[in-house]
Amino acid sequence: MNWSTNAWEHIKPIYNSIVKMPFITELREGTLPVEKFQFYMAQDSHYLEHFGRSLAIIASRIQEVTDMLAFIKFAEGAIVVENALHESYFKEFNLTGKGNMQPACHHYVHSLKSTATLASVEVAVAAVLPCFWIYREVGTFIYENQNTAANPYKKWIDTYAGDDFDVLVKQAIEIADRLASKCTTAQQQAMTDAFCTSSHLEFQFWDAAYTLRTWEDSL
Repeated sequence: MNWSTNAWEHIKPIYNSIVKMPFITELREGTLPVEKFQFYMAQDSHYLEHFGRSLAIIASRIQEVTDMLAFIKFAEGAIVVENALHESYFKEFNLTGKGNMQPACHHYVHSLKSTATLASVEVAVAAVLPCFWIYREVGTFIYENQNTAANPYKKWIDTYAGDDFDVLVKQAIEIADRLASKCTTAQQQAMTDAFCTSSHLEFQFWDAAYTLRTWEDSL
């Protein structure tokens, strides 16, 4: 069993919880309240900027040139391509700005950036992988289980269920497996731990959007 297959087995309960959570269910049905999607998009705009920076840090540290180029492309996609998608959503859903970064997003991006900077590059690659892999799986799940042709969130669904994104996800998984194949058992476990942590944070990100969780809620 390669590393990625084993890692996915570890986070299956998290993924199963994600596809059952209200945010995903209502996104699939097209009934998600607009204010919750607005909150999500604003926070995701913050997230993508810092996710792109994390990917760029990894690109600067990774040794194999082809993998370095792949992570440069990933970073560009996060910052340029997906921000363009967000800009169109900002107009469509009447968002005038992204506001402040809220707790779930703050926790996630700082976890990624510190891991990308301070952990081994193998662990860093594992930490950013859930954002690729889980989004593809969720996008595909929603696409295959839609019950309306007039879903206002169709563009979002089509992006993450699309072939172009699938190619990037497969490439990221292959890089992680290649790096893991050269690691000790202990190093592979550290990769899995980072993968699991980021998967938990993916759940928290969507849950925070559904509950509109802000810093004031913790006071």
